[in-house]
Amino acid sequence: MSDPTPRKTRPLLARDVQVYRLCEDLTESLIYPMAVLSPWAFGTTDGWAMWVMNGAGYALGLLVLAKLLIRWFKGYRPLRWDRRETPTRRKLISTLAGMTIAIPIYCLIGAINARATYQPDMLGFDYHEYIKWLPTSFDSANTWFVFWCSAALACSFWAIRDWLLGKTAAEERAERVKLDLTPDEAPLLPGRWRRLLWVLTINGGLLGVEGIIQRLANCPKLLFMVLPTVHQTADTQFGPYAYRSSAAQYFNLLWPVSLGFWRLLQRGGEAGRNSRPFALICASIMAACPIISTTRGGALVSFALLALATFFIAITPDRAEATAQGERAGVKGSNRLRTGLALGIFLIGSLALGILLGWKTLKPRMAQISEGYDYRERMYQNAAPMAADYPVYGIGPGAFVHVFQLYRVATSTYWPPELHNDWLEARISFGWVGSGMILGALLVLEISGFSYGGIFGHWRFGVMLGLAMGGCMVHALFDFPFQIYSVVFLFLIWCAMAGCLSRKPAT
Repeated sequence: MSDPTPRKTRPLLARDVQVYRLCEDLTESLIYPMAVLSPWAFGTTDGWAMWVMNGAGYALGLLVLAKLLIRWFKGYRPLRWDRRETPTRRKLISTLAGMTIAIPIYCLIGAINARATYQPDMLGFDYHEYIKWLPTSFDSANTWFVFWCSAALACSFWAIRDWLLGKTAAEERAERVKLDLTPDEAPLLPGRWRRLLWVLTINGGLLGVEGIIQRLANCPKLLFMVLPTVHQTADTQFGPYAYRSSAAQYFNLLWPVSLGFWRLLQRGGEAGRNSRPFALICASIMAACPIISTTRGGALVSFALLALATFFIAITPDRAEATAQGERAGVKGSNRLRTGLALGIFLIGSLALGILLGWKTLKPRMAQISEGYDYRERMYQNAAPMAADYPVYGIGPGAFVHVFQLYRVATSTYWPPELHNDWLEARISFGWVGSGMILGALLVLEISGFSYGGIFGHWRFGVMLGLAMGGCMVHALFDFPFQIYSVVFLFLIWCAMAGCLSRKPAT
């Protein structure tokens, strides 16, 4: 969040600065474990894992609140990348803040003003009095849970964004000695971004290796330890995910950004030369995993992302790269050749690994893709009247799983816990008002990237962010990625990064 206009402040004490720096360190010490834990904790699909992540999210919220209070009421102005925010950008960020606060409040009102509570022992509902013109819910218990999760995720988003806009100790020293380390001159992304991206990239690579080993061993136990209650065969799981499609969605959300991160490391000259291939190897393993997982939608999205990502990186020369490094034309051409070869190896390696280990099982499933889509289309048709009956506020966040039984055309009709279409389910659950808030927040986030005063990130990295997030939204047309906590948390990390980026530095 950006700082408001100057106001009368209380005296800034040395201990205030120490508390602020402690909050920064604690924030970092929470973000990394959350990023690592969320996929390994069986995708954060069990209640215990979600509450651990929620607790960490609330802690992040308290830490960012403490930092904001020190900046607002003590007048502390730490060295940050957003210190030159324009009024327009500040208004956009304030609007985004209002929307992210409104979404949990919307869920809270629905939970308090519930028209019913589901009673699992009688497979029915206990109805209550409610205020008709306010958001409401048919399942107060599930809506309460969605509220707690949405509040924790909102806290995590703003804490991560605020932390990403801070500078490392080295970057602060550089500015203090007048080296003019401004956003547009940084050779790579800021130090905190690089550390977080390394954590996510390495963790994703290890996650992919574990999933591949587990699949080759034909082990039906997640992480070789736990037999899930559903999908109890190895070919329907992948790694720690009991549902292979959820694993594919996580990898497709991560590897394009890891590839963009590798390209930024390419721009860094000699710095990090030995680590650059490792980032590309991790991205290649992750890109192959959706194919190896043998999920049809995941494989199709991965194929499309592989084509688009390599195309964008390959065809766009980086003129600033040669200028910044003082390269001659011959050296510049050599670097382009090496980058092209590396991209070719990445593309061929990812496809070869995926096809070698997954195509034998995936091929017959791809031949049946139309049948699978027809089956889901029938589910959508059965659920569509729910959206028509409650268009404004919906049936309540989290209420779909229990309300759908009332719309089955026969007792033999499949009763899914998820609709396998997050766009339609969001409209059913949140109505036009709630789903409009979510889409509005994403729209404001996108517009803020074209404003002035944030971090001037290289446009290729922004494209990779957009591809990863766009791929996840495509998944949501025929699956439920936004109901998997680990996928949502990673998506919010990318949103936090996108919310920091700027079209160009403010002048």
